[in-house]
Amino acid sequence: MKSIAAKVIPPDVTWQEITPGGMICDAGNSKDFKTGDWRTQKPVYSEEKCNNCLLCVPVCPDSSIPVVAGKRSSFDYDHCKGCGICAKVCPVKAISFE
Repeated sequence: MKSIAAKVIPPDVTWQEITPGGMICDAGNSKDFKTGDWRTQKPVYSEEKCNNCLLCVPVCPDSSIPVVAGKRSSFDYDHCKGCGICAKVCPVKAISFE
């Protein structure tokens, strides 16, 4: 399959000028696409309730729960789609939704 270079898409672009849908042009390019605005619910993290078991981290399909110095941090809202898996696995109910 022929490699196609990804393009920066300006607001005034026509459909003929963009990369075909479903094409992965570069490895590891998911960080370039902010898909968090697809979210219908927003997760909220309670630092007071969290015991840092980190069970939420590996189940997040979007890798939207960063870990800094061995402790979970707030959500990466640029990529979180609000699926709710993290809240379901949290044993101390430290994650709720708005």
